Amino acid sequence: MQHRAPEVHSPRERRDVESGEPGGAVPVRLHRIPDAMRLLSLSRSVIYEQIRSGRLRSVRQGRTRLIPADAIAEYVELLVREADDGAA
Repeated sequence: MQHRAPEVHSPRERRDVESGEPGGAVPVRLHRIPDAMRLLSLSRSVIYEQIRSGRLRSVRQGRTRLIPADAIAEYVELLVREADDGAA
């Protein structure tokens, strides 16, 4: 049985530079830790634990830790595969 990871949407969206109106919905490619916490319904400590263990990829920009959107999708796929393997 093959599961498809849900699309990840951020609570933030870009606004048109001139009008300030939401527009051209450019997807957010890097999420801050609080955004990743909301998207994955995990606590801050669990997010950092998953990063340390290598199960959730992250990058640094200066002092800021960021989670790529595709890393969140990969993490969800990993959880689904583990659930499928456990059910078999």
